[in-house]
Amino acid sequence: MNYPIYIFFGLAPSIIWLLFFLRKDSHPESNPMILKIFFWGMLAAIPAALMELGLSEFLSGPIYIFLGIALVEEFSKYAVVRKKIINHPEFDEPVDIMLYMIISALGFAALENLLILLPLVYPFKFFETFVVSGFRFVGATFLHALSSGLLGYFLALSFFEPKNRTKLFLKGLIAVTFLHGLYNFSIIEIDNGFKFALPIGILIGLIVFVFLGFKKVEKLKSICNLAPQGNSKHEARNLKQIQNSKL
Repeated sequence: MNYPIYIFFGLAPSIIWLLFFLRKDSHPESNPMILKIFFWGMLAAIPAALMELGLSEFLSGPIYIFLGIALVEEFSKYAVVRKKIINHPEFDEPVDIMLYMIISALGFAALENLLILLPLVYPFKFFETFVVSGFRFVGATFLHALSSGLLGYFLALSFFEPKNRTKLFLKGLIAVTFLHGLYNFSIIEIDNGFKFALPIGILIGLIVFVFLGFKKVEKLKSICNLAPQGNSKHEARNLKQIQNSKL
């Protein structure tokens, strides 16, 4: 039975990136919460896949790639965080939203990887499994993490600009949908030299933006801490305003 090896190669890309991104958190989240969001991210991949199959009957070509795949997947990853994190007591600073978006995305990518590797189980093809897992590690899994991190950045900004929170959310969702869709489109549809140049360029751009985003939000967090800081009326009023601004 090759199930342990199959599961290892399916989960490894997400686990490696998860450990990497968790090191970016100066105030580590609890392990139970990390595992919870990762697991819910995996579950979110199931309805997303079913929705993609359903939309494939009505959409095709670039429209399907951008709206039927990219938009569905990006919103599904966000929905996990929206449902499980936004009003949770452990969500106590804006930078957390970036990290939890990435955790949700890595869980989502983990189930995707398992489903993609499943045809290689019978008979088990070790080399092909290794290669596919490797490509998923540097490609699709990383893309999921970075695109969700980018959306998380816009969500984090919304805590500093509550009047523009819907605008910032839509701007972030449109941006990540476009980049995710363009990545998929370049791999599926383009046959010239840009087939790999464009996806690499998208990943590099996302890397720069997300890591700069982490630094910016970390610098701003001192003026927007979501956890109670004291008992003064001023602090209580600020806390209430911030909580009311949550998406």
